[in-house]
Amino acid sequence: MQGGELVIRLPGRSRSPPATTLRYEEVHHFLFLSCREQPIYSTRAHVFHIDPATKKNWVPTSKHAVTVSYFYDSTRNVYRIISLDGTKAIINSTITPNMTFTKTSQKFGQWADSRANTVYGLGFSSEHHLMKFAEKFAEFKEAARLAKEKSQEKMELTSTPSQESAPGDIQPPLTPESINGTDDERATPDASPTSEPRTEPLQNALSLSHSSAINKHWEAELEALKSNNAKLTAALLESTANVKQWKQQLAAYQEEAERLHKRVTELECMSGQTNVIKSHKTELNHTIEELESTLKAKEEEMERLKDEVENANELQTQRDSIAQKLQETEMRNQDLESQLQEVETRLESSQLQQEAFRKNLRTLLEILDGKIFELTELRDSLAKLAECS
Repeated sequence: MQGGELVIRLPGRSRSPPATTLRYEEVHHFLFLSCREQPIYSTRAHVFHIDPATKKNWVPTSKHAVTVSYFYDSTRNVYRIISLDGTKAIINSTITPNMTFTKTSQKFGQWADSRANTVYGLGFSSEHHLMKFAEKFAEFKEAARLAKEKSQEKMELTSTPSQESAPGDIQPPLTPESINGTDDERATPDASPTSEPRTEPLQNALSLSHSSAINKHWEAELEALKSNNAKLTAALLESTANVKQWKQQLAAYQEEAERLHKRVTELECMSGQTNVIKSHKTELNHTIEELESTLKAKEEEMERLKDEVENANELQTQRDSIAQKLQETEMRNQDLESQLQEVETRLESSQLQQEAFRKNLRTLLEILDGKIFELTELRDSLAKLAECS
């Protein structure tokens, strides 16, 4: 008992979960629920809710893995998913045939609850637990669908008599006059020999018998409900009496626990330690050694990753320098190509100039040859003239 609260363990929890703290006024409610609602499957998972503002991000509702259970309410024939974190109910979702459990990864699944106007997410420790939870979800979803169909069939069956006896077809109640006829009718039985026999009394009798059958059916239903209510009331009273007894036992247990705690403290202060403490210390030392070896392995792995990161940075620097040199080389190549094009253009122009010079030189040589030939002829003619004179 802590600050006006009672520590109890909810029934059906597996793997010895921690005790759930409830107030006195909540004890009666949970004891009443335990009479009609029992867990049929339990597992442990991290619980998340979708962020109502963004509708995208997940918001954790528990700091550690909590127990998530399927409950079945035999009275209402309803399946629910419930999870408690201390005294806070972080999941209270009724399974309907329209729900779908979606596996978004190997260890995470989610489903939407339109009644709670939210989306629940569960993170499991292994894929096996996720698959098992998904199988149970599909199984209980199918059971909820069948239960809904059966309830609809029952409602249709119970509504059929009321549809048959519509307000327009209600007959007047039976009276001695309607069965035996009035005094005038009894006095003149042969007044209309050609008229058909009266069917009104027969219809009234059938309607009365049908109404009495319906009344008997509803009376039986009412008696069954009264009987169930009496049983539940008796169970609640018995639970209330048990709560008082549990309170006394809890107070005695707490006193005994305090006494044992003091005794353990005294024994720990003593110089001679017991074998249990020694074994516990040995286990702790072994655990510390394992943790130290694990830590050392992690540190070595971190060093290796740091070296890889440094090597990657060096490679990145070399890659950047090589890329810069390559860019400079390409720029030089472009300059050389432009210079080569200019040289080729100059070479072509010089070749053209040489060809023109050669043509001019040939022309001059031809002219010079003609002049020389003319001079030769003139010399010959002058020599002949000189000989003749």
